[in-house]
Amino acid sequence: MQIRRVPFDHPDATKLNDQVQAEYHVRYGDGGDATTMAAEDFAPPNGTYLIAYDEHDSPVASGGWRTQDANHEGNLDGDAEIKRMYVVDGMRGRGLARRILAALEEDARAAGRTRMVLETGTKQPEAIALYTSSGYEPCGKFGYYRHYESSRCFAKSL
Repeated sequence: MQIRRVPFDHPDATKLNDQVQAEYHVRYGDGGDATTMAAEDFAPPNGTYLIAYDEHDSPVASGGWRTQDANHEGNLDGDAEIKRMYVVDGMRGRGLARRILAALEEDARAAGRTRMVLETGTKQPEAIALYTSSGYEPCGKFGYYRHYESSRCFAKSL
């Protein structure tokens, strides 16, 4: 696998984003994640977006982080928020998400961020298992879905 930094609006990022949105719709029945995001949110040094490519140069996994500081949605100064972690069906269980997560943490730390945060949901138990096994702990709710009962927020000091 090769992990590359790409713009959030890169065609491969758009392709994987469409796939993860479709999966969110299947799991939650709500049309996908309604969180507002823009390509510039993931532009260094305020964030990054990564895609893992297989030996055929096909995009198979993605993830990004964006800068968040204290705001009306519950973030704290120094936060780096994880967004769009996703692995295509046929490539799951191979450690790709864990590799992308580690690369995102390293990049956010190098950018001076002090805490990595994420929001997921109760219908994504494999995501919760990945994050808790990687040292993430439940934290105060933040973000677009902070008022939803199914929302689960996690944080890890960088």
